[in-house]
Amino acid sequence: MTPSELKKMSDEDITIEVQQLRRRLFDLRCQLVTEKIQNTSQFPMVRKDIARLLTEQNARNRAK
Repeated sequence: MTPSELKKMSDEDITIEVQQLRRRLFDLRCQLVTEKIQNTSQFPMVRKDIARLLTEQNARNRAK
């Protein structure tokens, strides 16, 4: 997810995307426990996307 994509998103879209990514992270953790996960490099990618979204959300809240 690029910064330009984040700036185009509305506040509601960012909130929805954060919820979806947190659910994805939860599902990945469940797959890890049941040993059904193939690619463990997804963990840092999802966490970084969540951090990017939350950073943009906080920046918008401070600007208001």
